[in-house]
Amino acid sequence: MDPGKEGLLLKILFSDQHPQVRRWLIPFFVSCVVYFVLWIPEDQPSWFSALVKCLPILCLVVFLWAVTPGGSYPWLLQGGLVCSAVGDACLIWPGAFLYGMAAFFATHVLYVWAFGLSPLRPGVLASVIPCALVYGSFLLPHLESGMVLPVSAYGLILFSMLWRSLARGGSAAWGGTLFTISDSVLAWNAFIQPLGFARQVTMTTYYAAQLCLALSALRNPGLKTN
Repeated sequence: MDPGKEGLLLKILFSDQHPQVRRWLIPFFVSCVVYFVLWIPEDQPSWFSALVKCLPILCLVVFLWAVTPGGSYPWLLQGGLVCSAVGDACLIWPGAFLYGMAAFFATHVLYVWAFGLSPLRPGVLASVIPCALVYGSFLLPHLESGMVLPVSAYGLILFSMLWRSLARGGSAAWGGTLFTISDSVLAWNAFIQPLGFARQVTMTTYYAAQLCLALSALRNPGLKTN
């Protein structure tokens, strides 16, 4: 992770030069608090619970629109966030699990596109592959035959996103790592063994991941000043 770029991010967040950055993050933090305070049971799916779950992600879409001047990187991040919100809504209903997975697959495609392939960092890939293989060796034997292909495809794009986020460095690397942790806990809970703390860990790391990925757009110059 590039300490110089992280220093720039901290300067933007905590200096008075860009007060709009902190101002536009307030809705995200408030909506996260609302989600954890309400903590709507998962066995009570509704459009209201879907809205409460999606709201922090939609706040990050607005945040990027408000503080960045545009360009391919923030636009791709916004696209990924919108797809994430769709996936969040789908996962409220167990019968829409595959649709949610498809939406998050699109999210990771957009994030990989945003991060790009330069620098390539093959050494990072060499460290990610064993992690993916080990986790897959635990997960795949527990899947029904119809789930092997979609879960394998999702795992491939997830760990590709992790590789590219680590190669990019900075808050993108933190975001990619936290996103992978979130999805790994979710998959373990869904397919291998129920975990009593799964939802808390999944949602905490998920919201933190999306925040870090959104903040990675602040590495680029030319923030809006109004």
